[in-house]
Amino acid sequence: MFNSFKRRIKSPYCKFLFNFEAATLTGESIRLAFSHQPTSPPSTKALNLLRASLSSPYPPNQPEKKPLDFNLDVVEGAPTKDQMNTIMSYLPSKSISPSHAFLSAHFATPTGADRPEGVPAIAKLAQENPSALKWPIVVDWNGGQAAIGEIEGVKGILETLRKRRDGELKEDEVDQPKGWFT
Repeated sequence: MFNSFKRRIKSPYCKFLFNFEAATLTGESIRLAFSHQPTSPPSTKALNLLRASLSSPYPPNQPEKKPLDFNLDVVEGAPTKDQMNTIMSYLPSKSISPSHAFLSAHFATPTGADRPEGVPAIAKLAQENPSALKWPIVVDWNGGQAAIGEIEGVKGILETLRKRRDGELKEDEVDQPKGWFT
C-alpha cells in the first residue's frame, strides 16, 4: 500500500511526512526533522551536534552512556506552510508571532510594513529567500517539540530524548500541546 503511494511523492517534506506516518503505524523509533541551511553556522553546528548524539555517548560528558536512538531526516530547505503552523503549536511560548519565531535579522529580511506576519507569507518568503529565516529548524514530530534558530533549543530536544531513554521521563510527562480537557 505505502510503496505505490511513495513513488508519487515529489517534495522532500512530503516524503518525510509520509515516512513519519508509516513509521508511526509500524511502531518505529523517534524521527527528528532538521531543516538545514548549509551557509548558516548555527545550522551546521546543530547538525554536527545531532549527528554526534547518534554516534557517540550522550551526553558527551558521560562515556558510559549509549548514543541516542532516533532517525534524523535532514532537508536543505524551509518547512512548508502546514509544517510551520504545526511547528508554531510546538513552541514553548504560544504568544509568539510567526514572524518573531521564524524570521531572522538578516539584511535580506523585509522590515517595517514589508515584514510578513502570517505563516503563509513567511513560507512564501522562505521559498524565495532562505536567508530570511532563522536556522536551524529542528522538529521532534513524535514529542511535539521544536527549536528554531538556536542551539540551546536543539540541546533541549536532545535532553528530552535522553530522559526518555534513561527512564527519567514517562510518555505522559512530555510537554506536548494540551487540549481543553487535559
